[in-house]
Amino acid sequence: MTLFIFVLIFLVIDAYVFQAVLNVSKELSPAWKQTFRFGYWVPTALCILALLWWTFSDPYQGRDNFRIYILAGTAIFYLSKIFAVLFLFVDDLQRGLRWVVRLFYKNPAHLPGEAITRSEFLSKAALVSAAVPLGLSVFGVVSGAHDYRVKRITLKLPNLPKSFDGIRIGQVSDIHSGSFWNKTAVKGGVKMLMDEKPDLIFFTGDLVNNQTTEVKEYIPIFEKIKAPLGVFSITGNHDYGDYHTWSTPEAKRKNFSDLIDAHKLLGYDLLMNEHRTLVQGGDKLAIIGIENWGAGRFSKYGKLDQAYAGTDEAATKILLSHDPTSWDAIVRPNHTDIDLTLSGHTHGFQFGVEIAGIKWSPCQYVYKQWAGLYQENQQYLYVNRGFGYLGYPGRIGMPPELTIIELKRA
Repeated sequence: MTLFIFVLIFLVIDAYVFQAVLNVSKELSPAWKQTFRFGYWVPTALCILALLWWTFSDPYQGRDNFRIYILAGTAIFYLSKIFAVLFLFVDDLQRGLRWVVRLFYKNPAHLPGEAITRSEFLSKAALVSAAVPLGLSVFGVVSGAHDYRVKRITLKLPNLPKSFDGIRIGQVSDIHSGSFWNKTAVKGGVKMLMDEKPDLIFFTGDLVNNQTTEVKEYIPIFEKIKAPLGVFSITGNHDYGDYHTWSTPEAKRKNFSDLIDAHKLLGYDLLMNEHRTLVQGGDKLAIIGIENWGAGRFSKYGKLDQAYAGTDEAATKILLSHDPTSWDAIVRPNHTDIDLTLSGHTHGFQFGVEIAGIKWSPCQYVYKQWAGLYQENQQYLYVNRGFGYLGYPGRIGMPPELTIIELKRA
């Protein structure tokens, strides 16, 4: 029944937009006219075949990124057509109103405007209105998905010990290894991080989309992330397999156990509601890591009090917490001496604008802190825009990020 409803919706949308195709192509030569009109229906056929595959097979038996391409491709294709539908509907609305008026107007020849016909201009405008978002979406996949950028910031902390003055921290977040489609580009992103030569590296969660098997072929790539003072990691909401249907509870537990092992294979020190203390020149810096804790519907596995216990002697405290909503909810109200919190999770919505001081994304209507640096009193939060992508296999105006944070004494 669900399949029938989706196919019907697709066909109604396509039939409506096809009227503009007919109008625009009417002056073409017979050969080009047929090519243009028949070609219009090819993506529709592919989308319907994809729905049939999704309905009558098990999509979770295949590769995770293949499943993403089907969902994202269908969504992009039809969301783009919605723009054309809206444009054509406005045209039909005004034509309909004119038709009704002419029924009751004694002398319709005196009415302003042309007769009730769909103009070629409006048909072309409708198709362009669909082509623009479609083109941007394709560009975001081809060019934006792996357009890695290094964000460099300097933070002055009043509590930073002299021995750690000038320490350079690298942050990478939200790898989502099951989504990748360009392994060569991923290697390039890792090399960019290593070329920065950070002293310390933090990975702030979401190694996979759902299943630990996704990261298997990428371990030889991400194990190259190394730093003199160590690489420390935490889990994100996608790492627990909560969004996947498992055959048994044991299968889900095994998946998470395998994820923990994957961090070991990568050489990352995974912090599960615990902390580590770095000591240099007699000075101490605490690295606190909690499991995912997110406000609202997101999982709350994190135990900050447990991880924080025993860090009193550290002059500076850095918290790794995947979801930035934890900062206002459980960090600042209870632990005012945590100097810096590093998060990810939001991806910056994988869409936005950051040009000439303008910073906007739909993400800001969902998350108070969604990308970049935030400060409240003497506490800082940095939200990494993510290394990978989820759902839509690309990025538009919100490139994947590698963060370098230099800590200085205030």
